[in-house]
Amino acid sequence: MTRGRRARRGGLAVALAALLAAATACTSSPPSPPLPPTPTTAGAGALRVLAGSELQDVQPVLEEAAKATGVSVEFTWTGSLDGADTVSSGRADGRFDAVWFPSNQYLRLDPTGRTKVLSQTPVMVSPVAVGVRSSVLGGLGWGDGSKVTWAQIGDAAAAGKLAYGMADPTRSNSGFSALVAVASAFSGAGAALTEADVQKATPQLKQFFTGQKLTSGSSGWLAQAYTRAEPGKVGALVNYESVLLSMNRTLPADQQLTVVRPVDGVVSADYPLSLLASAQPNRKDAFQKLSAYLLTPDAQKRLSERTLRRPVTAGVAPAAGLPADGRKELPFPGTRAVADGLLASYQNDLRRPSRTVYVLDTSGSMAGQRIGALKAALAKLTGSDDTRGARRFRNREQVTLISFASSVKWSRTHLVPASGSGPGPEAELKAIDADVQSLAADGGTALYDSLEQAYRAIEQQQAAAGDDRFTSIVLMTDGESNEGAAEADFRKFHDGLPAGEKSIPVFPIKFGEAAVGQLQGLADMSGGKLFDGGGSLDGVFEEIRGYQ
Repeated sequence: MTRGRRARRGGLAVALAALLAAATACTSSPPSPPLPPTPTTAGAGALRVLAGSELQDVQPVLEEAAKATGVSVEFTWTGSLDGADTVSSGRADGRFDAVWFPSNQYLRLDPTGRTKVLSQTPVMVSPVAVGVRSSVLGGLGWGDGSKVTWAQIGDAAAAGKLAYGMADPTRSNSGFSALVAVASAFSGAGAALTEADVQKATPQLKQFFTGQKLTSGSSGWLAQAYTRAEPGKVGALVNYESVLLSMNRTLPADQQLTVVRPVDGVVSADYPLSLLASAQPNRKDAFQKLSAYLLTPDAQKRLSERTLRRPVTAGVAPAAGLPADGRKELPFPGTRAVADGLLASYQNDLRRPSRTVYVLDTSGSMAGQRIGALKAALAKLTGSDDTRGARRFRNREQVTLISFASSVKWSRTHLVPASGSGPGPEAELKAIDADVQSLAADGGTALYDSLEQAYRAIEQQQAAAGDDRFTSIVLMTDGESNEGAAEADFRKFHDGLPAGEKSIPVFPIKFGEAAVGQLQGLADMSGGKLFDGGGSLDGVFEEIRGYQ
């Protein structure tokens, strides 16, 4: 290291048709998320399970299951759609015995993915719903919320009466299920959702998503962001019924949520514990024992009481507080191409656009392999082979790159065009990549000065455009701030920001010898989240896309 440690849409129908064509061509080669960590060697009775992270709340029940059956579970957590890709690609073969996602519907759309699952056991059910802040509900004219339709929710969002948070559908199954639900409800689809259905629903979908003010790669962080949001800025959350009800256990009275389950239908998660075809015979026996236990009345009762999901075993009453009446299930896409086309249309045309500032440490300690890894990771965000729109910079996204060391070396801003405008996004994506490839490592680490410039750039961009984009800052450093403003100076600067700017999340990436305390402090101060780039810098930059 030098100088000590270094801190470091064109019509929518046309666009969707093009996205669907690309999806059809690429169905057999989905984007590959970073491989989850290799599980440790499991005991004879243990199951190695790749699972959606929202299932962490079932672990106490699994401890009881282990005592009763001798079968323990070793979890590896992942996003549901990324997990489906891991299974379809064969990368789960031999590494995991079972998968446990909120739903297998996306996985079943892939012909190869279907062959990877030998059997599945739905364990519990929770529909996607809308939790409306009780203080907001009265102003919407919806009564107690029991007779509301998706169209009413969309109308309220379009009129500026309802702002909500929703997880990124390319990362989270709750977000994906919500996207499918509104597309099916708005199109009036009576069978499997088709490309024509999505095109029919597009005008209403655009209106619906004007109300989305919070996005997240995970349900947990979304809930935290809701509680931190300025009063009146976010009045609702779109998430699983169980998550919304669970939040009410801890939310203060003025933030309590009334759970609205639209009367025209929902898309539900049934949490199928699924045995992989590649599992060894002894693991299959363990799977059968665990599945049978989880369906017993006692286990179903405890699962429902703990997680506020609905039991699937006949005769078991749902936990107190869970409504007894059901909702019809809305149709799911009929093919992987329709699903991926819908996801890509969401990212590039339907949702509010993003403004993202990357503050990149190019100090001397980044020389060699480190700067090469940074360039390679960012280059992947400019690729055009991303079927779901989960990874690359989105159409209509404003991207600013700030290269810093002892001071800011340069700052360059790009606007990725909308679908069907001019030459399309490819030329701008290439220009971003050219800037990325020009990064060079030398100098010290003025981290806080550089962050201040990022906030000033955002202030100028917002004033010039007069828009309201999803805005975030990504900070990547491999060291400790050792020049310019100190942490106390930055805190004073941040405290003086207007409320809107103060709430812009910073997502620091720890790399190399980065000072974890400094980075965690920035994440906590801004309402962001700290990421670890030590395992895969590519994977971390891709994961952060779900929060932007």
